[in-house]
Amino acid sequence: MSAAPPPPPENPAVAGSDKVLAAAQHIVKSLATSKNAADDMIRILSGFDNRLSHITSDLFPSSDLAASAESGIPLGEISVESFDAAEQLIQLWDGTPEALVFEAAEEDVAEYLAAVDVAVDHLARGAGAATTGRAGVAVQLAMARLEEELRHLMVRHAVPLDPTGLFFSLRRLSLGSMDDLDTSSEFDAATPHSVDTAPETARGGPLVNPFEEQVFDPVRPEAVDDLRAIADRMARAGYSRELADAYCGIRRDLLDEYLSALGVERLSIDEVQRIEWKQLNDKMKRWVQGVKTVVRVLLAGERRLCDQVLSVSDDLREDCFIESTKGCIMQILNFGDAVAVCPRSPEKLSRILDMYEALAEVIPEMKDLCLGSSGDGVISDVQANLDRLGDAIRGTLFEFGKVLQQESSRRAMTAGEIHPMTRYVMNYLRLLVVYNDTLDALLHDDADDQTDLARAEDEDQEHLESMSPLGRRLLKLISYLEANLGEKSKLYEDSALECIFSMNNLLYIVQKVKDSELGKIFGDHWIKGVVARSGSIQRAT
Repeated sequence: MSAAPPPPPENPAVAGSDKVLAAAQHIVKSLATSKNAADDMIRILSGFDNRLSHITSDLFPSSDLAASAESGIPLGEISVESFDAAEQLIQLWDGTPEALVFEAAEEDVAEYLAAVDVAVDHLARGAGAATTGRAGVAVQLAMARLEEELRHLMVRHAVPLDPTGLFFSLRRLSLGSMDDLDTSSEFDAATPHSVDTAPETARGGPLVNPFEEQVFDPVRPEAVDDLRAIADRMARAGYSRELADAYCGIRRDLLDEYLSALGVERLSIDEVQRIEWKQLNDKMKRWVQGVKTVVRVLLAGERRLCDQVLSVSDDLREDCFIESTKGCIMQILNFGDAVAVCPRSPEKLSRILDMYEALAEVIPEMKDLCLGSSGDGVISDVQANLDRLGDAIRGTLFEFGKVLQQESSRRAMTAGEIHPMTRYVMNYLRLLVVYNDTLDALLHDDADDQTDLARAEDEDQEHLESMSPLGRRLLKLISYLEANLGEKSKLYEDSALECIFSMNNLLYIVQKVKDSELGKIFGDHWIKGVVARSGSIQRAT
């Protein structure tokens, strides 16, 4: 009937009649009693000596199964003899578990799949108790083999991920850090005595999608048709659960390997909280890159693979996509949650903002990928993670304000120079303007902001109402800075130095505002007011 699995390798010690006897024993063990046994015998013999292979084409131009498939005979009309042939082929392959159907010749693959179709159809029709029982056994054997073949195909044809090329594309999004700003200070917003750098940002302009022309297929295209053929038959035979388990298990393992290649670590909240800031800063930057890569490359690739391989069922396709990618998504979200509950410290703010914006940016794409009720649950988890990062941003801003109010260093600056705290704060505020839209949205319903508006005098209230939520928060932070500088000016015993110190710091604040986007946010009204105060101090000296 059809091609049998290849015979076992010859033993050099077996020769002459012993070789013939060994071949005969193999045939006896392999062949079941069937009306089509002659067909199988010829094919097995031709596997031992290719000189016999022409006998197959001469005596049996096509097997019953191939003829049925080529003639378009419906499966329901295939004869009992065809089922016998199908059963026999399934058993022959089951007898050689080390051989793989999908590594055989194309015609052998086609005949095995045709045999599976016949067995599944025969079982579905329930044609007699005896043959139905045999069909059930044949289907079980075929499904077990197809499951293993699916695993093998996905692993063998998995495409390795090149993180270097992906990260190079992502780094083009970054327009630098705060290195070009004046950060030569001794002020630390977290411990107000000893830092010489301001926070960094991974942003400086509009974000673009570096993956618009990049497509990552996690499985080589030549294997997709075979995988779909397996999935179609397993689903039609009622083995959808086994199919899903095998598919999702392999995809989860491969996604774990991809995450490892990207440097996305599996860390608990306790582990994240114990990491020193320098290391945590690096991990947060890598997370920002990683979340975009995961969604736009890995998840998009998994979505395409699901659509191609599991096209037999919409529900199966959606459930398998979520089940296979959920662990990967949760690993990304767990780090976000860990960062969100870390102790608030101002130096983390720009990094948390980067994380917030990266996650917010990919949520619409995730909604397109995660469909159905199971997908809704994943999107809810992602949104909750984003909300917690937003809470962390608001909390960190509040903490920064407390630091400014409570900073109490007692060392007077030589000759009334600009205080390190002033340099740090102004550079920090200029940094926050980069995240203008995000911070405006997060501070829109801020209760403290509304309280400040209610307490303001009429003229100030009109000015405050004309400002954005971020503008009002930055103005409050500068008021904290000015109040603190006023206290520090009292450290000078010389009244002239006291005035010089106040004037120098106010003029520095004005200059930093005018030379940045802060000027547009605060407006001329505020700038003129500070300049006027500086002039009054100058006249007093």
